[in-house]
Amino acid sequence: MAFALSIIGWTFFGLGITVGLALDLVGLFGNWVILGTIAVAWAVTGFEHFGLWPMIFLLVLGVLGEVLEMLAAGYGASRFGGGRGAAISSLVGCIAGAIMGTPWFPLLGTLAGAFLGAFSGAMLFELLIANKTPGASIRTGIGAALGRLGGMFAKLAVGLAMLCVAVFSY
Repeated sequence: MAFALSIIGWTFFGLGITVGLALDLVGLFGNWVILGTIAVAWAVTGFEHFGLWPMIFLLVLGVLGEVLEMLAAGYGASRFGGGRGAAISSLVGCIAGAIMGTPWFPLLGTLAGAFLGAFSGAMLFELLIANKTPGASIRTGIGAALGRLGGMFAKLAVGLAMLCVAVFSY
C-alpha cells in the first residue's frame, strides 16, 4: 500500500513539474507551479527531502524568472529604438494582451495576446506619443515582441534550473 501511494505521489509530482514547464512555454506562472509542487512534495515527505535552503533558492529562482520575463519585452523595445515609455507600454500591452487573449483560446491565446500586446503597446507609444514614423514604430514593436519571446525562453530556462535544483537536493 505504501509503495502504491509513493508511486501515485511521485506521478503527481512529475505531472506538476511537467505542467509548470508547459505553462512557462506559454508565458504563464509555470515556475510558481513548479515551486508549489516541490513544496508539497517536501511537506508530504515529512520535510525529509529537498530541505529549507534549496526551497529558499527555488523561491529566489522563481522571482528571477518573473523579473527576466517582465523586463525582456521592454529591453527588446529599447534595443530596437524605443525609449523608456515604449518599454513600459510594451509591458502594459503584454499583460493586457495576455489577459484578453486567454478567453479566446486558453494558453495559446494567452501567448498570442502577450506577443501582440507587447508589439502594440510599444508601437502605439512610439507612433502616438513619441511621434516617430510608422516604420520606426513598427520596428520598436517588433523588438518588444522578440524581447517577449526571449523572456519566455529565459523563464523556461529558470524553470529547468529549478528542476535541476530539486533533483540535486533530493
